[in-house]
Amino acid sequence: MESIAVAAADRLTIMVTNDDGIDAPGLQAIVRVLVSSNRFNVQVCAPDSYAPSNSSHHSVTWRHPLQARRVYIDGASAFAVSGTPADCASLGLSKVLFPTIADLVVSGINMGSNCGYHIVYSGTVAGAREAFFHGVPSISLSYDWVEGRSNIQDFTLSAEACLPIISAISAEIKRNNYPKSSFLNIDVPTNVSNHKGYKMTKQGRRIIQMGWRQVTSNVQGGKMLSTMTMDVDSPVQTEASASTVSQDYLLFNREVIGAQLDDEDADHSFLKKGYITVTPLGALSPAAADFEAFIKDWLPHAT
Repeated sequence: MESIAVAAADRLTIMVTNDDGIDAPGLQAIVRVLVSSNRFNVQVCAPDSYAPSNSSHHSVTWRHPLQARRVYIDGASAFAVSGTPADCASLGLSKVLFPTIADLVVSGINMGSNCGYHIVYSGTVAGAREAFFHGVPSISLSYDWVEGRSNIQDFTLSAEACLPIISAISAEIKRNNYPKSSFLNIDVPTNVSNHKGYKMTKQGRRIIQMGWRQVTSNVQGGKMLSTMTMDVDSPVQTEASASTVSQDYLLFNREVIGAQLDDEDADHSFLKKGYITVTPLGALSPAAADFEAFIKDWLPHAT
């Protein structure tokens, strides 16, 4: 990996957060690559552990204080926080933990892609969106992890593949040219070492369709990735138990039943073709034009 030393006074500050927890290999990889590039001051403010309640989306903590614990990550100033990705982004940009506000926020690298409608569920994207709310340029990064084909080293390869984009954005920030009207969602393909380059895409409509199956145990088997996005063919297992469920309540487990097809010119399609997809996102999801037209004509009669 190319390393270009930049004088400390000229370095931009990048804050890293994520959804998988501060010890996750994706976060460790992107921090390691940013530090070793010698171009940035690196801050880390991330959840203290991976939350088993997947797909936290843009949830924030209101009813109790957050705990922030200083942790050691070589070359970075780091805190582990008992909160969500959005909590971490907000706290890290508030100047109560770090003496300076970061110039750029990177959320990830997530274990599993974040494309299509699954962006709505993503805590990784929420970390970047929260920074966007604070007026700070931001990127969410995800790697399309596939069980049996991917390995931990792929996170480092993904971080190295994304470094040129991060460096280019940093250069635009220095020149005050980088717009703050949106943020970026980047997905890296499974075969990252042979990726086909960078492709600007749009958010698609793909979503994995989930069903429900009644189970007899509250002990659930199988490992879910950190977002809702997973291979449709991956089984979601349930561990049976000798104990029976009380007659007073029922237990149900999610299971994959299929996937809605995506647009051919959207993020997930290009990701599966081997591109690193770069998708601009905004805070709001505008309604479809035909729906707006329908409501405009319908509302006066309905009321």
